[in-house]
Amino acid sequence: MEDLSKYDEDFFLFLEAGFIAINQADEDAALKMFKACELLRPENSLTTVGLGYLHLHKLELKVAIEHFRNVITKEPDNSMAQTFLGIALSLTPDQVTEGEKVLENAVKNSSDSQIKKVANTTLDFVDEFVKKTGIQPKR
Repeated sequence: MEDLSKYDEDFFLFLEAGFIAINQADEDAALKMFKACELLRPENSLTTVGLGYLHLHKLELKVAIEHFRNVITKEPDNSMAQTFLGIALSLTPDQVTEGEKVLENAVKNSSDSQIKKVANTTLDFVDEFVKKTGIQPKR
């Protein structure tokens, strides 16, 4: 197998390119970028977060939730994974309340202003749209 260490410094460029590709709805490019990330740093959880984000964008919520939970199992303080998990749960009818709790914890525990902003925006969205449409957790 080829020595990939010369590309290690490009890990974050590939990762960022993967997230950009998702935002541009280019799943093929995103998967290729994340595959490159996995080859360079298989232990880095950001690749798994990226794959979860891809599934979240496609509204494949169960798969997205699984990816985010896998990261949180290994890294309980990963606020990016927590926030995306909260978003995915908030969009899942029987898990809205759990999603809100995850997002509230992300806001409370993260020092990252962008994480707080995304979590708060999602909480506002849940209050304004999800709860008013009758998508409520089963009791």
